Amino acid sequence: MGVKVDDKAQLGAAAGKAPRTPRGERTLRKILDAAREEFGERGFSDSSIVGITQRAGVALGTFYTYFDSKETLFQALVRDMSAQVRDTVGPTFRGAKDGLDGERRALEGFLRFAREHRDIYRIIDESEFVDPAAYREHYESTAIRIAARLKAARDRGEIAGSFRDRDLDVLAWGMMGANVFLGLRFAVWDDAPANAVAEAMSRVWRKGFAK
Repeated sequence: MGVKVDDKAQLGAAAGKAPRTPRGERTLRKILDAAREEFGERGFSDSSIVGITQRAGVALGTFYTYFDSKETLFQALVRDMSAQVRDTVGPTFRGAKDGLDGERRALEGFLRFAREHRDIYRIIDESEFVDPAAYREHYESTAIRIAARLKAARDRGEIAGSFRDRDLDVLAWGMMGANVFLGLRFAVWDDAPANAVAEAMSRVWRKGFAK
């Protein structure tokens, strides 16, 4: 199951087709979850609206209540999955000893998410060609959040103060890239313990960011 559709304009239905009732939100959620399964298993080209509605258990006409086409559904799904990653990782920072401990917790949370949602890799990768803007937004928004956390950690004296903002922007992209491939190798292709993978990466970060 996915997260609640709480940002209708960005994550849900096409413009002007947002659900107006809790029942409508539940139906939209069912369509998005079914689309994740369909696109994840079959890919965008081989997936069909009929296949998605059958998985969701809704009528074909209901699909067009919320989406204009398979393309608009795919666009919504990419943003929805990006938000699920964000919302899954967010709570992991609670109780962190410092910024780098928070990043360790975030990586562990992402690895667990990737293991439960292996199809996210195929869907995000396909979005580069189906919806390049959503593909770029997914990675840019993630890197921006990491960079903001690193800058806050620097300002609190938790990492070396010699890192400039531009340095941390670059390192945020590097950390994100590492996290993506760690998820692919150790969560999608394998079932390695998420805490052990995150701890190994954390040791590298602590040495690299040391004051």
